[in-house]
Amino acid sequence: MGQMLSIVIPAYNEEKRLPEALNRMLSYLKKRKLKNEIIVVADKSKDRTLEVVRDYSKRYKNIRYIYNPKKQGKGYAIKKGVLASKGSLVLFADADTSTPITELDNFMPQIKGYDIIIGSREHKDSIVKNKLVSRVVLGNLGNILLRLFLIKKIRDTQCGFKLFKGNIARKLFSLSRIKGFGFDFEIIFLAQKNGYKIKEMPVNWAYCEGTKVTWQSHFVTLRELFEIKLAHLFGKYKI
Repeated sequence: MGQMLSIVIPAYNEEKRLPEALNRMLSYLKKRKLKNEIIVVADKSKDRTLEVVRDYSKRYKNIRYIYNPKKQGKGYAIKKGVLASKGSLVLFADADTSTPITELDNFMPQIKGYDIIIGSREHKDSIVKNKLVSRVVLGNLGNILLRLFLIKKIRDTQCGFKLFKGNIARKLFSLSRIKGFGFDFEIIFLAQKNGYKIKEMPVNWAYCEGTKVTWQSHFVTLRELFEIKLAHLFGKYKI
């Protein structure tokens, strides 16, 4: 029995960008003849995201969706998708395709020797285009705090392109508590606590218009950092 790849995509107000993302993924998967499923987790949106997902799920047997009738956050959406996945490998990727699906060609050979492969914009071999100065400044501040309080040695926790061995992804996300953007470093924190092997890989990454990351969300994410630290100190994680 060969490998099966589950791709989890969170979607909130992604009516315009989601079709391109799905078309690129479908084309990529067809060429490589990978057994796969694509799970789109749609938070209640103000646009036609849900209608777009429904249409694709009717046309393609490998696409299914989960609908959250209330906006819950990216971390919540990814968790629902991962826990519903069936693949021996699980990739989560953003609908903005800031990291192209073709990067998976570099990730797949590496996952054999690791439990988690994460895209890193801070890797010396990464190609990063159009990154906003504000995101660089706030991201650097966040990385300093992460290394001080939570994460060891990882340079970029927030790139939305991560590949997991399936059973490990489902275990880690069953433990996760953070519903917002801070879920990324929560999962890495839990992985390190469990002793899983993580590798950072270079990626091609480009800023895309319509990002959901705002100034305010950076500060919410910092709050989530301390929530994770406190949850660990008080034994909330069953590691």
